[in-house]
Amino acid sequence: MEIIDAIILGIVQGLTEFLPVSSSGHLELGSAILGDEKIPEESLLFTVVLHFATALATILVYRKDIAIILEGLFKFEWNEETQFSVKIILSMIPAVFIGLFFEEELEQFFGGKVAFVGFMLLVTALLLFLADKAKNTEKGVSFWSSIIVGLAQAVAMLPGISRSGATISTSVLLGIDKNKAARFSFLMVVPLILGKIAKDILDGELTYNEASFGYLSAGFVAAFISGYFACTWMIALVRKSKLRYFAIYCTVVGLIAIFAGLYL
Repeated sequence: MEIIDAIILGIVQGLTEFLPVSSSGHLELGSAILGDEKIPEESLLFTVVLHFATALATILVYRKDIAIILEGLFKFEWNEETQFSVKIILSMIPAVFIGLFFEEELEQFFGGKVAFVGFMLLVTALLLFLADKAKNTEKGVSFWSSIIVGLAQAVAMLPGISRSGATISTSVLLGIDKNKAARFSFLMVVPLILGKIAKDILDGELTYNEASFGYLSAGFVAAFISGYFACTWMIALVRKSKLRYFAIYCTVVGLIAIFAGLYL
């Protein structure tokens, strides 16, 4: 993989991890455009590095919130921070279940299925459009709603379904305050990303050689920087109810992907 390809894919990952346009879907489309020969044997390691970069970007943006949550946990009290942590854990259950027991079935939806990605982008567009029309409230995330949002996150494991789009839209449609919806959506994915990285390392599936250091570093930096700005930008966009623009984008890209996948 060339450095420029790594930077492009890193920027795509950083932007699309937070913007509601599906990072997995865009990486699939990006891989199809660049060609299979551009994707190295260490593609799993590259993907892990990009996700680690976006996880660090999230931690940086929400560093104060995370510090408060951790402080509350260490006090061993059933306070607001502890309850929020339990809600995060509940939201993780559906995705963890799918990842542990249906990983092989899930992988069948990846690997150049451009038309499928296009159809899923249309689903994302519909969710964003509905959420954009929803009225804002001051309602917080409940234990029950955290499970429902977690189910949305599990569905978003399919390429083309935006994780942030699905979780934020589901939260807003449940009547949760948009700021709280964005905060919960971005924080709930950090443990999942770190857990997935740990699992891949323990499984021994990651391969590395010195020749890959250059493009791995370039991809990491590109994903981290673009992810940081995308996360802060997305928070502002959700607050201002600007999701419809992403709905239009997903519709256009989805239709192009469907046409390309079926007819080209």
